[in-house]
Amino acid sequence: MRRSTALNNGTAGVSEVTPKDEPSASTAEGLARRSAVAEEQEFLDLATARRDSLADHLQAELSSEALDPLEQARQRMLRQQHEELRRAREGLVFGRLDGLDGTVRHVGRVGLRDDGEDAEPLLVDWRAPAARPFYTATAVNPQGQARRRHIRTTGSTVVGVDDEPLDGTMTAELVGEGALLAALDQRRTGRMSTAISTLQREQDDIIRAGATGPLIVQGGPGTGKTVVALHRVAYLLFAHRRMADQAVLVLGPSPRFLRYIAQVLPALGETAVVSATCDTLLSEIRVGRDESRLVAEIKGRALWQTALEDYVTSLLPRPRELTLRWEGESYVITAATVAQAVASAVQGRPYHRARAAFAEQLHHLLAEAVVEQREALMNEMEEGFEDILARVDRSMRHDHHSGTTSTGSDIDGLLSDEEVEDLRCRIAENASIARFIEAWWPTLDAETLLRDLLADRTLLARFAPRLSPQEITSVSAEPASWASSDIPLLDALADLLGEVEAPQPQGEFVADRARRQRGWVYGHVVIDEAQELSEMQWQMVLRRCPSRSITAVGDIDQAEAAHRHTSWAQAVQAAFGDRWTAAELTICYRTPREVMDLTEPVLKKAGSHNAPPRAVRSSGIAPWELTVTSADLAGAAAQAVRQLRQRWHGGTVGVVAPAARIAELLAVLSDVSVLTASQSKGLEWDATLLIDPQGIAAEPRGWNGLYVALTRCTQELGQLVLTRQPPDPHGRTVDPRATLQAGDSDRRSNSDNAPAH
Repeated sequence: MRRSTALNNGTAGVSEVTPKDEPSASTAEGLARRSAVAEEQEFLDLATARRDSLADHLQAELSSEALDPLEQARQRMLRQQHEELRRAREGLVFGRLDGLDGTVRHVGRVGLRDDGEDAEPLLVDWRAPAARPFYTATAVNPQGQARRRHIRTTGSTVVGVDDEPLDGTMTAELVGEGALLAALDQRRTGRMSTAISTLQREQDDIIRAGATGPLIVQGGPGTGKTVVALHRVAYLLFAHRRMADQAVLVLGPSPRFLRYIAQVLPALGETAVVSATCDTLLSEIRVGRDESRLVAEIKGRALWQTALEDYVTSLLPRPRELTLRWEGESYVITAATVAQAVASAVQGRPYHRARAAFAEQLHHLLAEAVVEQREALMNEMEEGFEDILARVDRSMRHDHHSGTTSTGSDIDGLLSDEEVEDLRCRIAENASIARFIEAWWPTLDAETLLRDLLADRTLLARFAPRLSPQEITSVSAEPASWASSDIPLLDALADLLGEVEAPQPQGEFVADRARRQRGWVYGHVVIDEAQELSEMQWQMVLRRCPSRSITAVGDIDQAEAAHRHTSWAQAVQAAFGDRWTAAELTICYRTPREVMDLTEPVLKKAGSHNAPPRAVRSSGIAPWELTVTSADLAGAAAQAVRQLRQRWHGGTVGVVAPAARIAELLAVLSDVSVLTASQSKGLEWDATLLIDPQGIAAEPRGWNGLYVALTRCTQELGQLVLTRQPPDPHGRTVDPRATLQAGDSDRRSNSDNAPAH
């Protein structure tokens, strides 16, 4: 149990609940601790009661049936507010600011007011401007604050507080270091923590940055990139309410990663968020195969955007004279008129929208042709068939005497405006006319078009002339099922074709409607592991957010994808040019200093010019290595995992290995994650067992992969290094278990220093 320190002499103080029979400090310190915890427990009880009261009130309002559209919209808003309050049960209050002027503000998951119209805020929402000093104030710049208090809770119980004076006598570089490091020392559970109460200044600056253009955030392992990105989503939805009307898209690198972060945004109360990977943005398409890195790199190039635009343009019908049949008569639309109608219909529209616009014009043109031909016939009748007109006159007089009123064409043979419109509607609904248009300007399918293009070397050479003959051969030799790199090409084609009929997505929440419509335009897009995106995947992002309100976080040094980008400027040039803002996270909070010390030479071998992030914590456990033969690898790995799981009981252990060894290891390791370096990206465990680091380095972009693998642990790193040395001439073998248990003096001390439970 950590001992508390008195809140004096300008030092940080920690208070925790301690059993009565466990004296952990002096009587004065114990009283101060109990007083602080009791004070915050009283406030938590008050805030919880207020939250429950508001939730009950909202539930009562939601029980009534809403028939009016305005009331339905109001009900949706109330339902979202109720959901936010419901999710705020855990960690409702986590901070407090004591101002130099004597004011006290508590900070929490949601904002609450006391009962009454003019009541002061009872609890300040962490996203509100008033809460920012909780993350940004320092002793050097206290921002009007005398003290910051971190409040730790379990359910509805306060279990500890961490006080940090901000009166100018403390100059620690980190904000709230005690609370931050306490959070980092917690066991990993496989789900990402919200970490609201431990955000640091450089993280908070990015969270609250403007959203008017692309923001590219470079951050090494353990710098909190994902936490920053997701809390930025919550902040933007709070600060810019219009974004909630459009939804926010969160793109992650894999379904596993999306499951990992799945609890973060709902825990922050946000329901206007759609999460996906680039592979799942087209919900009706399934990736069915892997492909070579060579082909993936070729298909990821920006040149395909222009190639596909030219390809679709070539499929537009060529204007010519059209002959249409209507009620037994033939009508000719001249080539010049057709050309004008096609040009007017296209005008930047997608293929199918242009087709619909042309069809509408053609209906008008045919109706006009029918009217003109009828008028011409009437003129001929007036000139040479007076007897017919006389009979018509007698007929009209007969209708008059019989009480029938004649109008429009019944009187003079000409159609009224209403009759012309009725004629146009009948033409538009006519199946024969629809079949004619379909034959001349057919409906197209993106999947069929892409298969035709990729299988035809002549078409590829025509529309993608920047590809070499060898590259064209590689692309055209691919099988018909879709790979990951095909998805951006299909998306581009689907966008160029447009919907045949634009559906109106339905759903209670905006996220439900957004995920059902491919062409939905989002208010903001957040991309995690953005260094992996190809140029064509960046185009997918731009189509969904033409305003370019985009936040992309990643580490260019962890890039594993087939593209050749080694800098952010190269990665986003095709999408943004020079119109983007750079930000950087420089402090590693996750990976201990002992492990980060191993990464600099790996980065240099990866061709990076960046320095690794600076670790701010030490686990006290030096990384260890065990050399084994290939024959002993599986047994050594199983034994190492067992020991790591014992040392980190209640936490998590992960195994990272070369792709070629995954199957072998899965056969003996059934109760832990066994992943390649690429699959482990973005994940973290208390302890990592790294298998055959040389094998990882030998894979494509292997040094980048090794950098990823080294930095997945929060406490302990072990490595099994393969040897190709011949067996002992005396026939002796080394028992891996004995090596792991005895080891050298460093390993023995490391085991002794492993945190206990």
